[in-house]
Amino acid sequence: MSKKDLNYIAKVEKAIAEKYGPETIQNPKSLWTKEKEEQYIEQLRELQKKSDLLQEKVEKIEFNGFLISKKLLNKGGNRTCTTCNTYSFDSKDDVYMNKFNCCFKCYIQHVEDREERWLSGWRPGENI
Repeated sequence: MSKKDLNYIAKVEKAIAEKYGPETIQNPKSLWTKEKEEQYIEQLRELQKKSDLLQEKVEKIEFNGFLISKKLLNKGGNRTCTTCNTYSFDSKDDVYMNKFNCCFKCYIQHVEDREERWLSGWRPGENI
């Protein structure tokens, strides 16, 4: 079948349209509009921004002779309790460090049931 048999192609298209519906044989370009093109371009821009942010987080930076993820260097956080001046690696201290700027032990001793007073600025050893 070196030459294209147009009647055969028409029969195949007709059979496909009958079985799966007329939209299966339509040219996809016939439904494309200028508005859809603009939406598609905007979606591509948003996808590129997300991709750039992800790439920035994965990027490695040399720090003291080692390659370290940029994400780790940007991660700020003081792990030292302002009340007892202890450095904590404990994961249960994370919540209390973020919310009350103290470790779990100091939270239990000084902050628990006195959250409003603590958040207003009171600290142990002060006469306020």
